[in-house]
Amino acid sequence: MRERFWETIPLDAMTREEWEALCDGCGRCCVLKLEDEDTGSVHYTNVTCRLFDADKRCCGSYALRQQLVQGCVHLTPERMDEVASWMPGSCAYRRMHDGRGLAAWHPLISGRKESVVEAGIAVAQPLIPEYEVAEEDLEDHILDDDWLLGEHA
Repeated sequence: MRERFWETIPLDAMTREEWEALCDGCGRCCVLKLEDEDTGSVHYTNVTCRLFDADKRCCGSYALRQQLVQGCVHLTPERMDEVASWMPGSCAYRRMHDGRGLAAWHPLISGRKESVVEAGIAVAQPLIPEYEVAEEDLEDHILDDDWLLGEHA
């Protein structure tokens, strides 16, 4: 990877390795979200994708996720306009897309994966895998806005 690539390279000119390195490992993209049809508001739940490894805060089958999980989003620079609205404001991809740069707690800046947890950005327990929650009960698992305090971090 190029040194401090995130400061000089546009998203669409990053190598695959650089693009993947932008992921801060928070796990928020892997929790199920519900969209209010009337307002368009996105509400996060404490229910995770069935492939999510809560201990490592990452996909347990990253290479096959699109084949195994219907609706799993393949995030690319070209899709950012389409998907940015449901991504948390703390997400490195969204921050870069919005022109805000990386947060001080991002592992590329801090040099430590743990900084995401220490900053309160990483998903926290209790998390429930989606196979343990009936679809009609998902609304019961909506998190209050306090969960997203790192939203603007």
